[in-house]
Amino acid sequence: MTMVDEIRSFNRFYTRRIGLLEERLSDSPFSLVEARVLYELARGELGTAADLGRALDMDKAHLSRVLSRLRARGLVAAEVSPRHAKHRLLSLTEAGREAFAALERGTQAQMTALLSPLDPAASERLSGAMRQIRSLLEKPAAQPEKSFVLRSPRVGDLGWVIHRQAALYAEEYGWDGTFEGLIAAIIGRFVAEFDAAKEAAWIAERDGAIVGSILLVRGDEEGVAKLRLLYVEPSARGHGIGAALTKACIERAKECGYRRLVLWTNDVLVAARRIYQAAGFKLVAEERHHSFGHDLVGQNWALELLGE
Repeated sequence: MTMVDEIRSFNRFYTRRIGLLEERLSDSPFSLVEARVLYELARGELGTAADLGRALDMDKAHLSRVLSRLRARGLVAAEVSPRHAKHRLLSLTEAGREAFAALERGTQAQMTALLSPLDPAASERLSGAMRQIRSLLEKPAAQPEKSFVLRSPRVGDLGWVIHRQAALYAEEYGWDGTFEGLIAAIIGRFVAEFDAAKEAAWIAERDGAIVGSILLVRGDEEGVAKLRLLYVEPSARGHGIGAALTKACIERAKECGYRRLVLWTNDVLVAARRIYQAAGFKLVAEERHHSFGHDLVGQNWALELLGE
C-alpha cells in the first residue's frame, strides 16, 4: 500500500468514525461547514467575511452562501466597521451563541463517547500521534524556529529510544539487529548502574513527541565521560536539536568535574560528526571494523574540558 493509499484509507476510517459523512454534525441542525463557521465566529478573533475565508481556506462564494443561511436563521449579524465604512464585521447573535453552546456540548459528548474505551496510556499515544501528524503536515513556516524542549527521561522513554534508533539506522544505513543489541546493552547498563552524580540523559521533545536523545555516562578511566547514543528524528532535523543535546551533555560533564568527554561513532554518520566538530571535539583515532552487517570505519573523538 502506498502512502497515498494509507492516507485515503485513514481518511475514510476517520470521517466515518466521527460521523462526518452524516448530513448534520453531532446530532445538530448544522452541517460541518456551518459548524466550523460558528466555531470561528465564537472565538471572536475574526472580523470580516474575508478574514473568515482566509482562516478556513474557503471559497468566497461558498462561504457567502453559508453566511447567508446563518443570517437568515438569526444566528449571525453583520455591522459596519467603525474603522472602515466598506467593511462589515461579523459576530454571533444571542441566538447564535446559544446554538453554538448546544453544538459544543454535543461535540464534547460525542468525543467523550469515542475516547471512553481508551485507557490513559492509549489516550496519550493517540494525542501524541495527532500532534505528530500536525507537525509533519504543517507548512515549515508555521514551525517556530526553536519548537522543542530538553527534559529528563520518563519511564518507557529509553525503551522507545532503543526502538527508534534501531529502526532508523536500519532504514537509513541498512544496519542489522546487532546494532539494536548494542543500543539495548548500553541503555540497560545505564539504567541498572545509573549514578545521578556522574551521569545523565536527555530527551528532546517537540509537540509532545520524542524527537531525539543523548546520554552522558561514566567512562572507563577516572575523570573521563562518554557521550552516547545521540540521535534526532528525520522530521526534526535542521532545528538545532542535535547541537542542543550535545551542548547539554557537555555542560553536564563539566558540572560533574570530568576532564575529558569522549565518544565513538562511524564515518558514515556525517551529520553527527559535524555536530561534534562544531562543539569542539577532535578526531583522535580511526579503525576499520565489520559491524552491524557492514564494513565501517569507527572513529574516536574527544573534547578536553579542563580550561573550557
